[in-house]
Amino acid sequence: MENILLQKFDTAPFSQIKNEDFEPAFEQAIKDAKQEVQDIINNPEEATFENTLEAMAFSGMQLDRISNIFFNLNSAETNEELQKIAQVVAPKLSEFGNDITLNPDLFKRVKAVYDKKNALNLTAEQLMLLEKSYKGFVRNGALLSDTEKEQLRAIDTELALLSLKFGENVLAETNAYQLHITDENDLDGLPEDTKIMAKQLAESEKKEGWIFTLDFPSYLPFVTYAKNRELRKEMAVVAGKKAFQDNEYNNEANVLRIVNLRQQRANLLGYTTHADFVLEERMAQNPTKVLDFLNDLLVKAKPAATKEFDELTAFAKNLDNIEQLEKWDGAYYSEKLKQEKFNLDDEILKPYFKLENVLNGAFEVANKLFGIRFEKVLNIDVYHEDVETYEVKDENNHLVALFYADFFPRKGKRNGAWMTSFKSQFIKDGINERPHVSIVCNFTKPTPTKPSLLTFNEVTTLFHEFGHALHGMLANTIYPSLSGTSVYWDFVELPSQVMENWCYEKEALELFAKHYETGETIPMELIEKIKESASFLEGMATVRQLSFGLLDMGWHSQNPENITSLKAFENEQFESTKLYPDVAENAMSTAFSHIFAGGYSSGYYSYKWAEVLDADAFDYFKQNGIFNKEIATKFKDNVLSQGGTQPPMELYKKFRGQEPKPEALLKRAGLI
Repeated sequence: MENILLQKFDTAPFSQIKNEDFEPAFEQAIKDAKQEVQDIINNPEEATFENTLEAMAFSGMQLDRISNIFFNLNSAETNEELQKIAQVVAPKLSEFGNDITLNPDLFKRVKAVYDKKNALNLTAEQLMLLEKSYKGFVRNGALLSDTEKEQLRAIDTELALLSLKFGENVLAETNAYQLHITDENDLDGLPEDTKIMAKQLAESEKKEGWIFTLDFPSYLPFVTYAKNRELRKEMAVVAGKKAFQDNEYNNEANVLRIVNLRQQRANLLGYTTHADFVLEERMAQNPTKVLDFLNDLLVKAKPAATKEFDELTAFAKNLDNIEQLEKWDGAYYSEKLKQEKFNLDDEILKPYFKLENVLNGAFEVANKLFGIRFEKVLNIDVYHEDVETYEVKDENNHLVALFYADFFPRKGKRNGAWMTSFKSQFIKDGINERPHVSIVCNFTKPTPTKPSLLTFNEVTTLFHEFGHALHGMLANTIYPSLSGTSVYWDFVELPSQVMENWCYEKEALELFAKHYETGETIPMELIEKIKESASFLEGMATVRQLSFGLLDMGWHSQNPENITSLKAFENEQFESTKLYPDVAENAMSTAFSHIFAGGYSSGYYSYKWAEVLDADAFDYFKQNGIFNKEIATKFKDNVLSQGGTQPPMELYKKFRGQEPKPEALLKRAGLI
């Protein structure tokens, strides 16, 4: 039986893949990719853009497909066997990457083309490929001595394994905890849906009562609505000490090792810190600019945050005689205050946000803006029965993309929401290969009596990930490495965050916010309340977001070798953003997967950075109509379809006609 992963396939053949196929498939694909690179090196002709850069851009395609399938499964549908395979293949892939970037003969050919780039009459995309390739070599050690190259290889291999281990520990800690309630009084305040879900979970484990977990659809409603303060505290403290406990899943040593290895790697390559290395390839350019950006926003947001915190404290004191507001009180009293101020409760809104309707709403918004249609198809292979598939077509009925949607939590799936792809878009031999894009979320599952009803926050999450998906689906570039979301990290959040804005607009909400039982469109007064409450406690939310960005920069914009206590270091970093009292047994970094298991190290600020872009971009729509076709086309042609083919600020200015201004964000957040 031949290995299915080494056959030619268009859509991922999930049902035919066996776990034992992965290792041999990786071995063979790495071997083939190495041979492709060797053929480029052995080419007796003088190095040209075509025979070197272009040939490299289209090498290792099979390996990319296998990697996409494997690592996406390891995030969305993992098991112990896949995790073990990941531990084996991650270092091999890291080594393969180094074999390419540290190959002196290959670099010699790339440099030969790079040195005469001005005489080559290249297109903007070709020039970007050449620049990125050359820089990729240099930034990955091509100019190092042989000894230094070996050091770099060792660091990269260890980092690949540590990052995997970090993520596995967080998942294990998430899965390890259950709050098992047998006294119905302890459910006081909880929404009916949440109780039903907890009951079902208990029944599935053949237990009496109700079970709550650290999965978001279970955890968040509990800490937001449960009247029992002690139980809220228990949940919040357990969630806050993930991988910070005295057990085999503790991530403290992993964090310290990761930041020190990153620092060593940066120094080896001639950079002062890891942040200097990372930010060279970002819109923000350097740590000083990022820290100035974050601290400038903090100066503007902190007074509002302090005022809001005082108001929330007074409200809790008045309502329940709470003397000191703690972290496990935040969501609970915020929700209560929101209800009092706006008479707006997520439970009132949820019936209008049936998952299927919201998804169709996102489709309809995309149709009105970009002229694409989504048709559900049942003949595409999927990795779990929950996954739905759609063909995306344009106005001429041409295939634009394949779209996968995976919405519900399960044991083998990590928390959170993300967009990913199984196949990139690119143009080769005159054929425009269209992308296969997926969004993965963790929303409440339907019950026998109720469909999946989303909180408003989940509605914006779906639109956010869908914005990333549009960036992938509407890609139209030649080279896969510049396609779709392959852009600077502080630009990648623009398409996702800008899409969230439609969730607050009457014209858009009327398309999909319909009561799941009566079909009634969401009442105008609720839309008004959603808009009014959009900036509710925005000062506190902004400061919280800035605290994560500052923690990330704390770890990565200075030499971490003298940091011995993770907790003490965190407390220092949080000093300027602190509102709630510290919880001694909690730490943020040990479960901060974005920066220790994902690609956001020295990049967490980019959420806020992109908010400046998205508020400015949406302001342009608002001034001219939120479904203005001309502006949508400018956005599609200059941002969504261009991927990383040009510097992001140039793309933004082509769309907007000017650089972004922070005023639109501050106004939207109610901070000015």
